[in-house]
Amino acid sequence: MRGRKNHVCPVEEAGCLDIGIRRWFQNPQKILAPYIEQGMTVLDFGCGPGFFTIDLARLVGASGRVIAADLQKGMLDRLRMKIQGTELQDRIYLHKCEANKIGLSEKVDFLLAFYMLHEVPDQEGFFTEIAEILKIKGRVFIVEPPFHVSKSAFEKTIKKAQNAGFVLTERPKVFLSKTAMLKKD
Repeated sequence: MRGRKNHVCPVEEAGCLDIGIRRWFQNPQKILAPYIEQGMTVLDFGCGPGFFTIDLARLVGASGRVIAADLQKGMLDRLRMKIQGTELQDRIYLHKCEANKIGLSEKVDFLLAFYMLHEVPDQEGFFTEIAEILKIKGRVFIVEPPFHVSKSAFEKTIKKAQNAGFVLTERPKVFLSKTAMLKKD
């Protein structure tokens, strides 16, 4: 990633996304529990090796579903190995995105885009597409790293979301992050 705009984190560096110490600073349960309910369908967009996916699957419960979407098959393979043979494998659907399209028709209640939206070259297209798959009153949680995304760049991203029909509802606190919770209007 090293400062290059729209550069996708390589699979070879996925280990740094999934280290135990990260839970001290970015605990998925603490960050997401206020927004996730049992029975929801959640899209973990840019799931990588599944740092948030597994906790999302626990939060949605047996009646819920998590769609773990990533551009790279290698990331999805890493997540598949983690959940294989567990109760969570029936709750988590692995989906490989295309370069400029998520490619889902299933409606979702909640979308998480954690530390990855800066990798999307066509953010306008992204917000237009998720507006189509998000249920009415559905929410989008965007979290971006301050070392890759400037404040002005992040505000431009929020403006693109608003232009696609989303409303900024809050800015949750996440350690070392710029955040926005958006709701489909």
